[in-house]
Amino acid sequence: MHTRSTPFALSTWQGGGKGQPRRSGWQGTSVEWGEITVASLPHAADDVRAAEVTGEHIPRGVFESRGIQVMVTERPTLNGATLRIGDAVVYLKRNRWGATHRGRALHMGHAGDRYRLWAVSRREYVLMREADHQDRGVTVRVKESGIAKWKRVDVRVTGRALGADIALALVFAGVDRSVLTRRGAVRAGLSRVFHVAADSALG
Repeated sequence: MHTRSTPFALSTWQGGGKGQPRRSGWQGTSVEWGEITVASLPHAADDVRAAEVTGEHIPRGVFESRGIQVMVTERPTLNGATLRIGDAVVYLKRNRWGATHRGRALHMGHAGDRYRLWAVSRREYVLMREADHQDRGVTVRVKESGIAKWKRVDVRVTGRALGADIALALVFAGVDRSVLTRRGAVRAGLSRVFHVAADSALG
């Protein structure tokens, strides 16, 4: 069901009971979508990182990445990634060599809809569901602010959203999105060149 959404915010959150793995992330309440939690998942292996979003009126979303690159981070990255919303796998594609923020956008496909996610800055990003002949599309803007225990995520939605739109947008609050920024893309490019050179030297 397409729904207009009033602005809402998520605050820093930590969970995990006695004897259970510690979890961290964001939690808050939306008037339209109910209570929402974005959280890290316990590591399935040393080279696996995952985050999930759950809520009262949105489908569960799980973003997972595998590979040696995640062994130095606590959050999943956009490399070696898979994303599921509900029972459906989301198609992911991006241009690592894009010259602008939108050029480096992550393109996604879910349930016949096309999405783009791009970084505005290190702490702000936008998810857009593209318009089609049936719908004008929707834009979800997510911005982190504050420090330490006062950190928060502000969410603003333009257009009539689906639960999947909210889930897709917010799961990325638990993901390392740095490669979508100019500085992160340069750093990742240099890292790739270094590893190619190292592999050639060893060969």
